[in-house]
Amino acid sequence: MLDLAILGLLHESPMHGYELRKQLTTKLGAFRFAISYGSLYPTLRRLQADGWISEGAPPGMPASTEEVPLLTGKRGRVVYTITAEGKERFQELLSAAGPETYDSEAGFGVHFAFFARTDPATRLRILEGRRRRVEERREGLRDVLSRAAERLDAYTLELQRHGLDACEREVRWLEELIANERNGTTPQPPSAQDPERSS
Repeated sequence: MLDLAILGLLHESPMHGYELRKQLTTKLGAFRFAISYGSLYPTLRRLQADGWISEGAPPGMPASTEEVPLLTGKRGRVVYTITAEGKERFQELLSAAGPETYDSEAGFGVHFAFFARTDPATRLRILEGRRRRVEERREGLRDVLSRAAERLDAYTLELQRHGLDACEREVRWLEELIANERNGTTPQPPSAQDPERSS
């Protein structure tokens, strides 16, 4: 998932490690995608060794002049650029629609962040796979609440109910996205007149 996220961001624009980490947090923060420099730079070195990224801005584009925190050292000023092979690899990763794309929050979140670049059929398969997983989780929580609610203390019971509510909200959200995909429409931002979408 980190490969996909880095290649996707570099596909949009060359950037240095510090900026990459900031963009990863900004773009994927909703999915709790935490990335440390200790995992970012080894991944960048591996992607470079694989020929998917290179150091240095493309010709005619200046390197970033953004101030880098002292703790990142000189390494933070190296600009990374996606290569032609990296763009091909990014497309391969985007076209994947197996369990790794919808089983986990991080996997689904990274793919969803780049849905605008994903073909409609793949988007639909990922959304339907995610809905199945969340429905399975929802049914498991319903089962726990119906069979063991009297054995749970009040706080554990509330935690189970909270999980069930979250699953039901996510299923509704996924069903709306699936309907949009089938109709060929893109999601619309919530409006001030729609309190349920904006809450």
